[in-house]
Amino acid sequence: MPGLTIGDTIPNLEVETTHGKLKLHDYIDNWTIIFSHPADFTPVCTTELGKMAAYADEFSKRGAKLLGFSCDSIQSHQDWIKDIEAYMPGCKVSYPIAADPTREIIKQLNMVDPDEKDPNGNQLPSRALHIVGPDKKVKLSLLYPATTGRNMDEVLRVLDSLQKASKHKIATPVNWRQGDPVVISPSVSNEEAKQMFPQGYTTAQLPSNKDYLRFTNV
Repeated sequence: MPGLTIGDTIPNLEVETTHGKLKLHDYIDNWTIIFSHPADFTPVCTTELGKMAAYADEFSKRGAKLLGFSCDSIQSHQDWIKDIEAYMPGCKVSYPIAADPTREIIKQLNMVDPDEKDPNGNQLPSRALHIVGPDKKVKLSLLYPATTGRNMDEVLRVLDSLQKASKHKIATPVNWRQGDPVVISPSVSNEEAKQMFPQGYTTAQLPSNKDYLRFTNV
């Protein structure tokens, strides 16, 4: 994916949001999920932002902030929030949604849809999502077409994985979920593993007789 991607530092842009002006580097003082949506008052986006609101407490428990983006105006966002909250009763859109009428911000954040345009021929945001670490670097990017809504359980799952991997020399295997065993990084020797993981680990027995697949709980 061209442009901003994993490992890059988020540009320190000043953005206008439903919570007022903010500088991205000031806002990103911990894990932050930055996500874009093609347009306000559209069906898939309404379900997505409603589900983001429903999961806000789960993200907050992990110290993660949310920040939405689209090209529509602040007034449009504020009017649309009423629809989102009506669709998802009991949930409040407590996170800021930024406006980008010039399309300059979504370009810098690599959130431009290559195909979708508004009636005036202007580019629209893609259904993109960046998880940004406390160091203000992109740790993960997801990109979906306008036709496909995101899975918030997956966003939560990968956030759990990234946070765990940032604390330990581990990775998370296929279909991993919080509480499942993790795998020890191949860069860690068996002797080091005994010290790093005093709770112990198990090694998968493989035809190669190589001991690279080691599972532990952290």
